[in-house]
Amino acid sequence: MSWNPEFGALMPDVTSIDSIETVIVPRARDIGGFEVRRALPTKQKQMVGPFIFFDHFGPAEFLTNQGIDVRPHPHIGLATLTYLLKGTIEHRDSLGTSQKITVGEANWMVAGNGITHSERTGKNERSSKHTLFGIQSWVALPKKDEDREASFSHHSQTTLPYIEDSGVVARLVAGTAWGGVSPIEQLSDMFYIDVKLNALASMPLPDEHEDRAIHVMQGKILVAGQLFEAGSMLVFRPGDKITVRATDEGARIILLGGATLEGPRYLWWNFVSSSKEKIELAKKDWAAGEWEKGRFQLPPSDNEEFIPLPNK
Repeated sequence: MSWNPEFGALMPDVTSIDSIETVIVPRARDIGGFEVRRALPTKQKQMVGPFIFFDHFGPAEFLTNQGIDVRPHPHIGLATLTYLLKGTIEHRDSLGTSQKITVGEANWMVAGNGITHSERTGKNERSSKHTLFGIQSWVALPKKDEDREASFSHHSQTTLPYIEDSGVVARLVAGTAWGGVSPIEQLSDMFYIDVKLNALASMPLPDEHEDRAIHVMQGKILVAGQLFEAGSMLVFRPGDKITVRATDEGARIILLGGATLEGPRYLWWNFVSSSKEKIELAKKDWAAGEWEKGRFQLPPSDNEEFIPLPNK
């Protein structure tokens, strides 16, 4: 599915370095024996629009019989967006979903009042060397959706709008931008775009959203003449017109953002909420381990282990 935002007409003549509000250098974290680089949240910035969590993983090479094993764990008050640039992951959840996600595809899981899920490398992938490269981000839910029932949807690459123009390939994974609309359910104003820039190619950043950021996945980019390398997240001032340009090696970037939510969000472990009390209740419910009749169940096809409640 393609759409045409006419980048040339949208390209600003001048971008000021003062338009960059914050530059975030992600910190390393271990999940299931696999290192990720976490850009959100940080001390400088908890959220960009509704995005409250952003993990960049890979590109990582796994040997035969190796892979990731993120055991079943709970969520409330958020939606997870998983998007892969390379490799394959198997998702299982307490709704009974068992879904493989691969390159260019997106998994959208709305936790609402509570869901449990796991993410693992499948048997086929473990049978030989393989690569994994992608992003998992969390979108904090509006208050009206925090207590809704959980849901899951999978979106293939062919259903996500894209454009190819002047050395730029942009795929609108979620939300709205430049007149395009992703098929992923949109609960608040947001955008999330995967962009490949050929050598020296340039493009504008959408300017219709309140919060906007660029995360550099591969290569290097120039903004207002300043160079930014892979792993950097740039957060911009609202309203300023921004142009991003690749160096002569090209770049792969993620554009993200949207409107700020109606109030602050609390984050503890895998729980996000506008209410500290809701987080405390979720902690008690997970610790109780009442898998048959409690609030949280384990995925039917992955119920032999789980991640315990942290002692913190």
